[in-house]
Amino acid sequence: MQAVRAQTDRQVAHWSVAASRLNLNDLAAPEAWSRLEQYLGVSLRRHLQGVIDRVREGADVLNAMSRAAHTPAALVALRRQLLAFRRQYLRAETTLDYFADAIATRTNPESSALLRACDTLAYRAISQILDQTGKPSPVVLTYIDKGLGAKILKAGLRLWDGDISPVAAIQITRHNMLRPTSAIHEAGHQVAHIAGWNEELSSTLSRALSPTSAELADAWSSWSSEIAADAVAFVHTGFAGVAALHDVLSGETESVFRYTPGDPHPICYLRVLLGVEMCRYFYGAGPWDELALSWTTLHPLGQAPGETRSLFEESLPALRTVVRVTLDTPMRAFQERSLRALVRPERVSPAALDEMAERIGPALFTSSHWLWTECLRILALTGLQLATRPRDLDGILRSQEQAMLRLGGALQAA
Repeated sequence: MQAVRAQTDRQVAHWSVAASRLNLNDLAAPEAWSRLEQYLGVSLRRHLQGVIDRVREGADVLNAMSRAAHTPAALVALRRQLLAFRRQYLRAETTLDYFADAIATRTNPESSALLRACDTLAYRAISQILDQTGKPSPVVLTYIDKGLGAKILKAGLRLWDGDISPVAAIQITRHNMLRPTSAIHEAGHQVAHIAGWNEELSSTLSRALSPTSAELADAWSSWSSEIAADAVAFVHTGFAGVAALHDVLSGETESVFRYTPGDPHPICYLRVLLGVEMCRYFYGAGPWDELALSWTTLHPLGQAPGETRSLFEESLPALRTVVRVTLDTPMRAFQERSLRALVRPERVSPAALDEMAERIGPALFTSSHWLWTECLRILALTGLQLATRPRDLDGILRSQEQAMLRLGGALQAA
């Protein structure tokens, strides 16, 4: 037992020192911390310091047990506690590193300003809905990462260390920094989680589609969480969100038609056409019709796998029902109001966006008043322009970038 005791003491000392070396100031550079909005920085620092404090308290318990372990039974208990503490430390380290990596993307002044603008855009997308239902909106931390699509670690979910996340952490992909409609989709996930909408939408879709077929109802109801997030992105950004989603999902025909049971994401082919149907439902004919024609030309339905062909054939005429249920049906999650009643998608129709741009003029992208009150509609406008005027891409992106830099505080707004 003496050999076991010696090796255990050594490991206790090692992990105790590791716990003592956890420090918030080592997680990210001071300038990165300083480039968080104050309320976000305070909330996050308080939470992460709590993670560190609990690890250090665990180390104190471990050391106390080590000092008192004078019997073989006590040594066995110490060994068990040592292994438990090691797991606690590693889980805490995962939490700390996740947020450290997110915060570290704000070291560059310009990137940090763009991310603060994304924080604001996502928070406004959440709060404009939840404020009307009496539910609190969490603070948002956006960060840059590689890849095609965005993702979210929702506020209110358990982190790796077992504690509850105090912020909605949203990954923005580098290639979409200047058209971050995907951040609004992720904000939609947060809205649906807090409002309890996913389950209600799932059951409502199932009831609406069951008369057609059980397979159709089962498939679309299983996709409710992603449909909900797409709907939130749509009511806030209109066609801009649909076009950006199309560009992310565009790929080889095999992947466009791939159906994976249990995957919460709708089949890509149907998901893009659902976005088009949202536009048609509220706006009638428009540039989304050309997008749909291109999509169906590149990916003819005849190339869909035979085993799922019936699902595609039944889904196409059911798209309008899915839109109506999702956007135009009162829900308990929204206090018996529809999503459309909370955020009117007509405000981001091409006509409404063009009218706003003409009425306000260049001040739309420079005035602190308009940047704050219309930041989501500005994103919808530039996203619409990017989708319909690709030859003017440089100027459109420059306007959006200047607006975001002003919203994020890097440039002086008028």
